Amino acid sequence: MKRGKLEKVDMIVSFTRQRSIQILLIIGVLYLLLVSLEIPLVFRAGSSVVSQDSLSRPSPLESEEDLEEREAPSRPLENISRNSLQPTPSRLNQFNKIISGLALETEAFESRSEDAISEFYRSAKIASEVGKKFWDELESGKSQHLEKKKAEKGSNSSCPHSISLSGNDFLAHGGVMMLPCGLTLGSHITLVGKPRVAQPESDPQITMVKNGEESVMVSQFIMELQGLNTVEGEDPPRILHFNPRLKGDWSGKPVIELNTCYRMQWGSAHRCEGWKSKANEDTVDGQVKCEKWIRDDEGNSERSKATWWLNRLIGRTKRMDIDWPYPFAEDKLFVLTLSAGFEGYHVNVDGKHIVSFPYRTGFALEDATGLSVIGDIDVQSVLAASLPQSHPSFAPQQHLEMSRRWQAPPLPDGEIDLFIGILSAGNHFAERMAVRKSWMRHKLIRSSKIVARFFVALHARKEVNVELKKEAEFFGDIVIVPYMDNYDLVVLKTVAICEHGVHAVSAKYIMKCDDDTFVKVDSIMNEIKSVSGTGSVYIGNINYYHKPLRYGKWAVTYEEWPEEDYPPYANGPGYIVSSDIAQFVISNFERRKLRLFKMEDVSMGMWVEQFNSSKAVKYVHSFKYCQFGCIEEYSTAHYQSPRQMICLWNKLLRQAKPECCNMR
Repeated sequence: MKRGKLEKVDMIVSFTRQRSIQILLIIGVLYLLLVSLEIPLVFRAGSSVVSQDSLSRPSPLESEEDLEEREAPSRPLENISRNSLQPTPSRLNQFNKIISGLALETEAFESRSEDAISEFYRSAKIASEVGKKFWDELESGKSQHLEKKKAEKGSNSSCPHSISLSGNDFLAHGGVMMLPCGLTLGSHITLVGKPRVAQPESDPQITMVKNGEESVMVSQFIMELQGLNTVEGEDPPRILHFNPRLKGDWSGKPVIELNTCYRMQWGSAHRCEGWKSKANEDTVDGQVKCEKWIRDDEGNSERSKATWWLNRLIGRTKRMDIDWPYPFAEDKLFVLTLSAGFEGYHVNVDGKHIVSFPYRTGFALEDATGLSVIGDIDVQSVLAASLPQSHPSFAPQQHLEMSRRWQAPPLPDGEIDLFIGILSAGNHFAERMAVRKSWMRHKLIRSSKIVARFFVALHARKEVNVELKKEAEFFGDIVIVPYMDNYDLVVLKTVAICEHGVHAVSAKYIMKCDDDTFVKVDSIMNEIKSVSGTGSVYIGNINYYHKPLRYGKWAVTYEEWPEEDYPPYANGPGYIVSSDIAQFVISNFERRKLRLFKMEDVSMGMWVEQFNSSKAVKYVHSFKYCQFGCIEEYSTAHYQSPRQMICLWNKLLRQAKPECCNMR
């Protein structure tokens, strides 16, 4: 009985297994049938549109800002190559067109008369000839060997741990000690010197002259950390300015002033006048910003000394503060030590802490490549120690981030609303990179609704031009104006901006700015929309009835500008003209009827005034186009260091209201 039941169970199990195998076989046959039918359909339907590029992995997001800027994939346009990573021939021509279309034939600069104006044209002719020669050498590859020599020289350069100079050696070097690799955390500089006896001084720029006196007594010196290698051809930035004035200044009391300066723009002065910093004031690495010293106007110096000795005699245990005199005295030797801490610089004189100065945004320790000492002082010796052992490399590779992320988008086919031309110098690699990483990332520029380009002339150093050409070819946002760069000829770049804005991109409005100008694109577009349809316009911070300076660094001779007043002109750091004005400029330049003046912003004002004589121009004045520094609610901010440019952009990303980054 049991045996019969077991046989029935075995039969049921065997039948179940057979059915399962049959079902699996049927499923397998169906799967193979479907696959054999689907694959040909996929290949027939997709072979014409699916490419290896479209199947490639998208580039990863590098930051949260990338996530904010990354847009959804666009639909294919009529020209499918616009969405392709491989550029079409037409796009290659636009991307690689790095030479300005401005015709700089030497005949255009033939001298017209024997005066200062003809001297300007002679300089332009020479600069054009030399620039053409340099560019031909670049194109032929003759300048490539210079780059190799530079690399070999850089590899052999050393970073000494310490540098010392005697007083005579320091004087022979022009009062400057070179710091090849800058400073680093813990670096310190020791200066031994003796302030000279006060001398009569009558220059009101040095000190105020009192009524009834022909001169006042002055004794002061200046010690500065300078970025000597940062921007060639310009005044070096003052990374730290330390100025003791033994006889005082307008205050009439001894004072120590500290500050920074970037491109003629001084920061807020930090003055120590003998009063100790307030208890609630921020410290620098735990040190107060200003120590107290005995002042002549306190009237209790003798009483305080007597009280101190009395308290010692009676055994008072309470801690007593000692008031020291002003740390510098005429004809008295001193030992000054400047050290670099975590939060700022610290100055000790004769072993006593005197002042601390916090680091300011825009300056780094490695930028301090020189120490300068000038003024009423006899330097006995200078020692710099604990210097960095590795070279920070001031080559362009330090500043340029060769990533496709920063490349310029292709030029649009049709008309655009705004073209922005940015004046730059050949060796301003850091400034251009900061612009690419800040306001040039605006969505209107990335989408080519607005086009921005740098306008750069050739540099006197051929190795700089080699790097500049590489940069222009990679990023696609540089237009080289082929003449030898010169400050007095910067007006040629402005003419080139007009030519490019009219002929290369066909813009309704052309804006000119500098590479240290931060442009708030939204504000500029709102300004343009407000005047759109009103005809010819000239927008900026407009100066009326300004007179030429006849002396000083920016002097203009009567031969260069015989008139007593300049025409109304917008300040150079940022202004806008309508395309018809730009066309007028180009037309007159090509016909050799355009008057050129070394101050490009005044030149534009002069050209607009000429245009206005035949066709009315609407002048739009706004203080938001800042000439010096930055103001709240700015449209443009000038004299911004690379770090400040990034700071301003980050603030705009976080909030729509523009705020300044005034601290350097």
